[in-house]
Amino acid sequence: MKPVVFTGAGVAIITPFNEDMTVNYESFAKIIEYQIANGTDAIVVCGTTGESATLNHEEHLDVIKYCVDVVNHRIPVIAGTGSNDTDYAVRLSNDAEKCGVDALLMVTPYYNKTSQRGLVAHYNFVADRVSSPIILYNVPSRTGVNIQPETYAQLAQHERIVAVKEANGNVSAIVKTAALCGDNLTIYSGDDDQATAIMSLGGKGVISVLSNVAPRAAHDIVQKFLDGDSAESLRLQIEWLDLCNALFMDVNPIPVKEAMNMMGFNAGPCRLPLYEMDSASKEKLFATLKKHNLV
Repeated sequence: MKPVVFTGAGVAIITPFNEDMTVNYESFAKIIEYQIANGTDAIVVCGTTGESATLNHEEHLDVIKYCVDVVNHRIPVIAGTGSNDTDYAVRLSNDAEKCGVDALLMVTPYYNKTSQRGLVAHYNFVADRVSSPIILYNVPSRTGVNIQPETYAQLAQHERIVAVKEANGNVSAIVKTAALCGDNLTIYSGDDDQATAIMSLGGKGVISVLSNVAPRAAHDIVQKFLDGDSAESLRLQIEWLDLCNALFMDVNPIPVKEAMNMMGFNAGPCRLPLYEMDSASKEKLFATLKKHNLV
């Protein structure tokens, strides 16, 4: 059986910016401490929610290193190092490993995309050149590429490919993946609103946007299920469903950064091309946060 990087709710953490669009490290430290104090089980830094697409190479590594240093081994830190350029994915992964991360999160190649055979070649090429566990990230709505269950079965043969953040929305495919891979591949939900459902299929947790604003709730949804109380996990999943949905009323991470600004975290703006929400959406988001006593 392969090692499990974490069980529970890992936060897909935002990258806070100052008004001049530089990284706000003072705010970042406060957000990390808030996460750890409220039960987050792992931190995924420089993923989609962390606006990795608009961080340059130096910024990307600086943010990863800062997160690793602040966390200081209290919980696992997983760095987003995927790319649609295989050679660059290796370079970024190797540099992230030097920062002391516990694992790597690697999205499927986007825009130029690839075939299923290409996915196997891409991921194996990277896995042969790193020393850390790799969590695959399948989010076809963003990348245009979907990893098929049979492809997971091939990829899971590599000792360093240990898990997947699954956001394909296809429960039948997830069942098949679990059947084909067994203990060779840990499955995490990539969607907050499916955490309980995916754990019922053998998943070990969620990589969560909700955790940014409600880390204790995200943790409890997963932990109740892992503790054998599936009914309470489902109750909490339903209770927080409206906020899960509100955080995706616009392109992620626009709403979650807006929510954190409302909560006083100085998350700052998103970098273009991501743009602020309209006033009606802001009002709806604020009302949802208020309902959950977060503002």
